[in-house]
Amino acid sequence: MAHMALTVRTRDIPKIPGAVKWYRVSAYITGVLLLALVAEMILKYTPLHLEMQLGGGAFFVPEGTAGKESGTFNLSIGILIAHGWLYVLYLFTDFRLWSIMRWKPIRFLLIALGGVIPFMSFVVEHRMQKIAMDTHHELTAAQQREKEAAR
Repeated sequence: MAHMALTVRTRDIPKIPGAVKWYRVSAYITGVLLLALVAEMILKYTPLHLEMQLGGGAFFVPEGTAGKESGTFNLSIGILIAHGWLYVLYLFTDFRLWSIMRWKPIRFLLIALGGVIPFMSFVVEHRMQKIAMDTHHELTAAQQREKEAAR
């Protein structure tokens, strides 16, 4: 059995799949919004000097004009705010999974970095969910063997 698996509390074993699911959902949302944020920054801070806006006909508008007209929404600012708040949710799901699994502190920090380095959330999510679910399968199999041995 893997060394990490030994640290999970028995009462927390059933919580692993749910914690993994919420972590995965938040990792994908955070990752997609981070990529949108990178696109927004490229549009705004390169010689293009564009922002994204919803409504008003044009999607790409000159920097500083998005959301100024009635009936328009500054999508560039919306992406920035959404990523910021959803990153907080990502950190919460990261913390929950990390604390249930009782991993070392460095792993929490690595997962946290996944939400701020483009594409990393997808890579880290894939790896962490595999580690967590492999551990879950090992622990539930061990519990089953113990139940059968007790009969």
